[in-house]
Amino acid sequence: MELIVSNHSYPTTDVSINFASFRSAAASSMAALKQPTIKVVAIIAEGVPEFDTKLLIAYARANNKVVIGPATVGGIQAGAFKIGDTAGTIDNIIQCKLYRPGSVGFVSKSGGMSKEMYNTVARVTDGIYEGIAIGGDVFPGSTLSDHILRFNNIPHIKMMVVLRELGGRDEYSLVKAFGTCARLFKSKVQFGHAGAKSGGEMESAQARTKLSWMLELLFSLHLKPLNLLSKRQGKVSPIKEVTPPQIPEDLSSAIKSGKVRAPPTHIISTISEDRGEEPCYAGVPMSSIIEQGLGVGDVISLLWFKRSLPRYCTKFIEICVMLCADHGPCVSGAHNTIVTARAGKDLVSSLNLTPYEFVEGMKKKGIRVPGIGHRIKSRDNRDKRVELLQKFARSNFPSVKYMEYAVTVDSYTLSKANNIVLNVDGAIGSLFLDLLAGSGMFTKQEIDEIVQIGYLNGLFVLARSIRIAAIVPSPMGRCVVHQVKTH
Repeated sequence: MELIVSNHSYPTTDVSINFASFRSAAASSMAALKQPTIKVVAIIAEGVPEFDTKLLIAYARANNKVVIGPATVGGIQAGAFKIGDTAGTIDNIIQCKLYRPGSVGFVSKSGGMSKEMYNTVARVTDGIYEGIAIGGDVFPGSTLSDHILRFNNIPHIKMMVVLRELGGRDEYSLVKAFGTCARLFKSKVQFGHAGAKSGGEMESAQARTKLSWMLELLFSLHLKPLNLLSKRQGKVSPIKEVTPPQIPEDLSSAIKSGKVRAPPTHIISTISEDRGEEPCYAGVPMSSIIEQGLGVGDVISLLWFKRSLPRYCTKFIEICVMLCADHGPCVSGAHNTIVTARAGKDLVSSLNLTPYEFVEGMKKKGIRVPGIGHRIKSRDNRDKRVELLQKFARSNFPSVKYMEYAVTVDSYTLSKANNIVLNVDGAIGSLFLDLLAGSGMFTKQEIDEIVQIGYLNGLFVLARSIRIAAIVPSPMGRCVVHQVKTH
């Protein structure tokens, strides 16, 4: 996984953390470095080919950018942010006082040891200001020296700590230390994974000399408080301690202690509820639905719209379900035909277009008018379902202005061709708008949301899922619909 940030989308982002595997880490890191805003790329993957790493380093240096890693756990600026998995859990961050900045700049090759050092430094100093793990590869994108030099230009940092396993020559620009127990080993020694191998004489511990402020830290870190912070810029003002954020108790331990009870599910439904004495739909008990003689349309109104709609509205929903239960084998699928009446506009201004303006406008845009046209039905062979819907609406709806608009569109399109007729989808779409706008049960905002979400599609899908059918290819290469008979 990697995050390649475009300066167009996030113009202030300057750090990219790359979690891609070694197979793609180099390519994606180079893509990140080439983004104008990116200044730092941290590469988490281990095993990135050395040749690819050298190319990344060369590009970064030529363009004044920084690569941390490969094989890094990241870094942290106390009290500000962290990149990668450095510093471990929230509990460890709190214990190491990384929730506020201290005065120590820390850099390490090993990511695992850096977690321990954060804790140790916090015990004997005022804490970490910034900590970086450069990674254990042979050719790190940035070296210990690079970060020490950078720390030297940060006024807040009063002391610098370097932790390094044996091996490599980067320390020669920092310290020359004298002998350690490494002299007792007869051969080259591997000390862990982070490049910790003692090789030639220049890499041995014996070849290093003492730099007092750092070795005093390393040898007496657990024995006495560090007073070395004052050696850089005079007396260091104590860091004002702040109360760390409270860590929420782990759910499993809270349950075990009896403070909370385990929820039955992590899925919360605001529509139906079955944890009481009986199931409820939008707060209406199941028994009440049956006792009142409510129908499928009423249940749909409760589940979809979270309210009880007037009877004529729920009856209309039931009629739609019944009329569209079998929509034939030639229909490609349900689609939202509200655009028939709205013309892509809001509910009021859409009616300001004449049918001529609406149809011709759609034609200029190269958009077919949904809800208009049929393969079989025509001016002289009207769809009976459309007539039934219109008859019911005219008798029961308080307003059918959108349906009448669709009828007027139908009259205009029929003047073009005999089969460009208002179909059942168009009739339902326009009447669905009349239901929302004329029932008085919905606000304008709710209507816009219902239209945008596409509730009407759900009505078609529900109706057409009633018939159970299996579609299988025939020997002639056609799709044959086999109706499943039930007894």
